[in-house]
Amino acid sequence: MFIYTKGRSKSLPLHVLKQIITVSNSNKNLRTIQMATGKPFREVELPQQKPQDEGVLFPAVLSPNNTALELFAFEDAIRTHKPWLESLLLKSGAILFRDFPVMSPYDFNRVVEAFGFPELPYVGGAAPRTQVIDRVYTANESPLDKEIPFHHEMAYLPNPPTKLFFFCEEEPEAGGETPIVLSHVIYEKMKEKHPYFVEKMEEHGLRYTKITGDDDNPSSYTGSSWKSAYKTDDKTIAEERAAKQGIKLEWMGNTVKIISKPLPGIRFDEESGRKTWFNSLVVSYYGPATEKIGNPNTSAEVGNGDPVDDDAVKDLLKIMKEECVVIPWKKGDFLLVNNLTVHHSRRPLIKPPRRILASLCK
Repeated sequence: MFIYTKGRSKSLPLHVLKQIITVSNSNKNLRTIQMATGKPFREVELPQQKPQDEGVLFPAVLSPNNTALELFAFEDAIRTHKPWLESLLLKSGAILFRDFPVMSPYDFNRVVEAFGFPELPYVGGAAPRTQVIDRVYTANESPLDKEIPFHHEMAYLPNPPTKLFFFCEEEPEAGGETPIVLSHVIYEKMKEKHPYFVEKMEEHGLRYTKITGDDDNPSSYTGSSWKSAYKTDDKTIAEERAAKQGIKLEWMGNTVKIISKPLPGIRFDEESGRKTWFNSLVVSYYGPATEKIGNPNTSAEVGNGDPVDDDAVKDLLKIMKEECVVIPWKKGDFLLVNNLTVHHSRRPLIKPPRRILASLCK
């Protein structure tokens, strides 16, 4: 190393050079510690957000304070500030992380691991998914130009995931958004509009039925085969795994009817102290209200055997559309959703590409 003094360069002594290198490394480590332990994110506002009680925005949106934030420092910051992030998730229902250094499935998996939420095995799922890396899977693999209605993930099972991560690896040019809506808002509006139907759901719950075969149906958003759903080619093993979830399998050759026990249609969320519209009614019910977006291989009925009120479903679809938030994806976005309090859906892709990945947590 050289210094410049009065028009001439001069070599530094070795012991001085070592001190400079030591100080430089110390400063670098200090910057790393500051990025990891100081709050590296700030809350930002987007025009699509909706205000909740006490001015809380849905969803919360976070961006980095330091544009030079590196992935390893971001992971450390997540671990350090996890209590604050969880409290924000509880208040808002969902957090969109934008402009953080998360650009690949590998990066996304590291972020999911940093949060430390236990993984939920995808057993009994209605949609086919492909593992990408470790805890990262494809989202629903049905045709991207088709709409997927609002639902709580795997609410047709007794132990659904409590949290979901979504990651935008390829940003859509148009369409393909993932709308979200607060479940307690849906409950309150449906109770006001259809009190008798809501009362029946609270008392009896919902029963879900699906008919499927040996092979996945790629044209359907509920198109997983029984082999994919239960991770086996053996009918006996499939029955055992289904039984653990309170599911009954009725065989018709290699086709099977998958029948759930009555499950709650309305859930009381203890953390927020609110009742939520916690079900998969819209994605499972097939009738006049859903004939354009539903699947004839699925059905839903009230837990006592009564049919679902089609007029109630029509109003439900309208309310969900009115109350939802739709934020266009940007490459690198990842969304953390409280699956116990927030529904999500998928809008049709208008102009490719689009690649959204997912991870499910207990």
